[in-house]
Parts: sequence; structure tokens; C-alpha cells
Amino acid sequence: MPSSRQTFIAGVAVIAVLATGCAGAGGGSASGGGESINVLMVGNPQMEDIAELTESTFTKDTGITVNFTILPENELRDKVTQDIATQAGQYDVATIGAYEVPIWNKHGWLHELGSYADKDPGFDKADLLEPMVQSLSGADGKLYGLPFYGESSFLMYNKEVMAEKGVTMPERPTWQQVADIAAKVDGARPGMKGICLRGLPGWGELGAPLTSMVNTFGGTWFTKDWKARVDSPEFKKATKFYVDLVRKHGEAGAPQAGFTECLNAMSQGKVAMWYDATSAAGSLEDTKSSKVAGKVGYAYAPVVETKNSGWLWAWSWAMPKTTKKADAASKFMLWASGKEYEKLVGEKLGWSRVPAGKRASTYEIPEYKAASAAFGDVTLKSIEAADPTNPGVQPRPTVGIQFVAIPEFQDLGTKVTQEISAAIAGKTSVDKALANGQKLAETVAENQ
Repeated sequence: MPSSRQTFIAGVAVIAVLATGCAGAGGGSASGGGESINVLMVGNPQMEDIAELTESTFTKDTGITVNFTILPENELRDKVTQDIATQAGQYDVATIGAYEVPIWNKHGWLHELGSYADKDPGFDKADLLEPMVQSLSGADGKLYGLPFYGESSFLMYNKEVMAEKGVTMPERPTWQQVADIAAKVDGARPGMKGICLRGLPGWGELGAPLTSMVNTFGGTWFTKDWKARVDSPEFKKATKFYVDLVRKHGEAGAPQAGFTECLNAMSQGKVAMWYDATSAAGSLEDTKSSKVAGKVGYAYAPVVETKNSGWLWAWSWAMPKTTKKADAASKFMLWASGKEYEKLVGEKLGWSRVPAGKRASTYEIPEYKAASAAFGDVTLKSIEAADPTNPGVQPRPTVGIQFVAIPEFQDLGTKVTQEISAAIAGKTSVDKALANGQKLAETVAENQ
């Protein structure tokens, strides 16, 4: 993997959180007495919540201390890839996703986790949503990641602003309708922009919403027989649409805006719409941190040529083969992905903040149903409708909606999105960006 051995960027801010933690379903007894494990995870709100809750619950019940290292998404991807691919063995547990699991399992880097879940009757593996299980399983059908939360993507919009401008948002909008609405609501309030779209380079940052847009515009990174299509008319049309939309009506500082920045912009009322992960809804509905709680509407991911266009992702717990603390690590993962942890979050922090999208039973909890009334049904249906094997209008060489499931895509996607981010910044044209991207993709295709 070209980027897996890059030197980790010095100076990156790391939030090191020392926590000690809890047992719910899967927590077990205090047999871990005095042990500690190192957990590397992405700095999303749900992960910050578990860092806050672990000491008073998991550690209290098991005696297992959990040392968390929390990183922004791009830095997390570099760090976890570097640690696992080089067999450094610094971490016992790490958050990875649907892209990494099948590739890393093929290399023999991950512990199989389904057997741990099967031995814990309180975990209830059968309750996990099937798309999550499939996306986190290896070619052998075994589970190599335990989902912490699952997501698709949808459009979030400020209902008050729409009403003020006389706009009715369709339940299933097209991208052209979204662009037209963005123009109408841009400047609706002082300093408010029409929409937030990620512009921060990274295959999992800008690359995620862009690739889902490319799919529904009829494009693809590669044909089924590995012909690169980055400079195809469809890919180019989608990219120009994305770049034009964010340049005309998007957030300030778009080339540096990723998930976290767009979440902040939407929750603070600085943008009228946002297309991104369904998992963001819990934060938007949190009255403690969001100025738009109760004012947000949710529509299905915008489309052009496809019926659906939402992506599929699960931030999941994985255990590197290098760990010498598999028993303690598995106890933590089973607790963190268990039903009891979801109840703990709901009772302690608020039901909208439950790490949902992974269990069918979550959507039957009365308190969660009430808290997620605006977004829960759209989230679940979006996850269930996502089809990683057929996300566009043509056959694909691998599975994946917002990524191509090959090791080289981590580097390819990041380099191409660097070019496109530069186009958003006005430093290059989309044509030049995609011409350079095509050359990179052709090199990747030659090795398949």
C-alpha cells in the first residue's frame, strides 16, 4: 500500500485520553484485574462519548484500563494503517471500516471476532444489521470487525430556513434540485451559506461524498475489467457539479472542511444544508451542543441516474494479530458494540447520541424511537437500501460504494482528492485535476 508506510506527519494534535472502563453485555467479570489495553480511534462524537464513559463503567466492572488515542479521520487512517501493516503492535484495538476489513484480513493482520461474539450470549450477534455484518466479514464469511456504529448518507437541511424561503424539500431530491435550493437559501441569514460539502482531501473525506455523487451521475473509478474512468464524461460531469456547487454556495474554507467542520457549520446554523453521513444526525439533535436541534429535516441521498445513492460505512472495532491482550481487548469490544452500551449512552448522555445504525433492536427502543423520530427511519432505510455490489449504472470490479476495495485506493483516492480540493480552492481546473487522476488510476489498473 503506497501510503501505508509514509512517515506519520509530525505535529499532528493527538488527544490522548486515559480512561478506565465498564461491563455491559459482554463485559464479563473482573477477571482482567489490573490489565490495560491501548485503543486507537477516530475523533468523531461517538468516540469522544465512549472515552468519557469508559472509566466509570467498563473499567469499574472489569478492572481493565483503556488508554485511548483519538485522532482526526485522515491522521487516524495513516496511523492505524502504519501500525497494523508494519506489525508494530502498539495498539490492541483500533477503529477501522468496511474498506480495510476485507483487505487487511486477506493479509492476515486481523483477529477473527465472530467466535468471541458467539461465546457471549448477551452480545446477540444475530441482532446486527446484515449490511454491517457483510461489510465487516472476510472472504471466509467470518466477522473481523465489530460495528460500533453504522451509517449511510443523506441530506440534512434547516427546516426553518426552508420555510422562510418558501422551499419544500422533496423526500428523495435530485442533485439538480439540491443545487437550485442551495442557490435560493444562500445568504438566507447573515453569514449563512447554502450547503456544506466536504472539500478536505482524503479518500474517506472529500472522496466519500464525491464518489457517491459520481456513482449516481453514471460514473465509476474503474470498469469491471479494470479500465480507468476518472476522466470519463460522467466522472467529469459529477466532479464539475460538486466543485461548482461548493464554490458557489458552499461553506467558507471549503478546501479545509471535512466531516467535523461541516458538522460544526450545520450545528451552529452557518449552512442551510449538508450532505453527509447519517451518523451526524445524533449530534445535530443534541440540545447541549447544537443550535439547530429540533429544526433539522432529513431527506434521502440525492440522485441523478440511480434509485439510491447513499453510501455504506461502519466504524468498527478491530483487533490486530499483534496484540498480546486478546482477552481484555475482546471484552472491551463486545461491551462497546453491545446493547447495554447503547442504553448507557442513552441514559447518561441522551438518546439522540446512541451509536446507532448497527442493531435492529436499537430502532425498537421507545426512548430512541422518540429521540430519532426525525431521522431514524430514513437512516435505517438508507442503510438497508445501500448496495456495495451494484452502486452505480455499470458492473464494478470490486465491492464498495464510496471506495474501491483494493489496497491501492487509499493512496489513489487521497491523491485524486488533493487535485479536486485544489480545484475547489481555484488553484486548478477540474479538467486538469481529473487528467492527472486518470494517469494515477491507469497505473493502478495495470497492476490488477
